[in-house]
Amino acid sequence: MPKARGQNWARLSFVAAMLALGAAGLPPSAAWASPCEPTDKIDGSTVEMARQKIEKAGYRQVRNLKKGCDNFWHGTAVKDGKTVNIVLSPQGNVMVEGD
Repeated sequence: MPKARGQNWARLSFVAAMLALGAAGLPPSAAWASPCEPTDKIDGSTVEMARQKIEKAGYRQVRNLKKGCDNFWHGTAVKDGKTVNIVLSPQGNVMVEGD
């Protein structure tokens, strides 16, 4: 199959999927909706607030912070020369992930 034809097929498939969602009464964004449940209460903490708390706990090079539906922040950081996966709880506790 020529490349252009394959690209057209991919576009057509995407459009068909969006039309199917619309016919089902779902907005197109539902295909990429948040994994959070409607009952999850997301707090107002920001990535910068999380970074500051993690650095205050002695970690450096804090990266890749992502907030879960449970308000826990997950990312990576360096402490004592080692890169570790870290978690910041909503209560402000910084832990190495898996501990």
